[in-house]
Amino acid sequence: MGALRVALVVAGVVLLGVMVATNDPAAIAASLRRVGWGFLLLLVFPVSLVMLFDTLGWRYAFSRDRAPFGLLVAVRLAGEAFNIATPTAALGGEAVKAWLLRGRVPLDESLPSIIVAKTTITIAQGLFLLVGVVLASTTAAPGATLVLAMQWLLVVEALALAAFVASQMGGLLRRVERVLDRLGWHPERGRGVLGRVDDVLARFYRRRPVRLALSIVFHLVAWLLGAVEAYLILWLLGVPVSLLSATLIEAFGAAIRFATFLIPASLGALEGGYAATFAALGLAGSTGVSFSLVRRVREAVWVGIGLLAFALLRPRTPVAS
Repeated sequence: MGALRVALVVAGVVLLGVMVATNDPAAIAASLRRVGWGFLLLLVFPVSLVMLFDTLGWRYAFSRDRAPFGLLVAVRLAGEAFNIATPTAALGGEAVKAWLLRGRVPLDESLPSIIVAKTTITIAQGLFLLVGVVLASTTAAPGATLVLAMQWLLVVEALALAAFVASQMGGLLRRVERVLDRLGWHPERGRGVLGRVDDVLARFYRRRPVRLALSIVFHLVAWLLGAVEAYLILWLLGVPVSLLSATLIEAFGAAIRFATFLIPASLGALEGGYAATFAALGLAGSTGVSFSLVRRVREAVWVGIGLLAFALLRPRTPVAS
């Protein structure tokens, strides 16, 4: 699996290079220069609000408030940095979050919250994509490739999400624990943790509907703020588009990230998707690549902030679970 991830990273870098080379590199460079000092604005707004709302979504994925909000923000920053920067299929960062909360929140509470938050952020992403499908039907002719692609991605995401929730409700982790016990891979000290996590998950979904709904709503607000960032980037690039078109671009980009989660940061695949989306909207493919590169720069800075948060939060001495 490690070799596959490395191969995906290499393929992503190659695809990114191809996308830049085949979409008028001079025009892309000119667009990036046009942004200028606007990069400083993008480093703060609206990404800081996105992080705050996503952290609120995670906070309400706990059965009760268990950690200071500021701590959750810092831990989430660190975890998302690992999800973006490492070839761990967007899962390594979740393990980092649980590890950083050790000694602060019991594992059988922190781990369920991370799983629930992963579920609710994906539900919110699906709702955001649904908004995109509706908007696409008003901006593209029925049967257009863009509309069909978004519809199929929505179906795939809905099926994957249904299977994910069903596995949580069906005691998947307890079954995994039994298999690990049979193989002799489960440490004695952690015995029963996965079973308790299963119980916490089942109780949360049945007894905490308000917190579940709030978690979804906060994550959905974060996705919608992503459309505001898309609009702002295009404005800085000198591309006049409506907020409706920016929302469509962001919704399809979110779907591409979901479909290509195995590729770190969806490298290359996201640029190709943006180029196709922009072309479908009557915009230059080079604009789509420029748009993605601007976001990559912003993303890289926040990955650096997340890694700094990790360095500051990581335990200096072993901490008991």
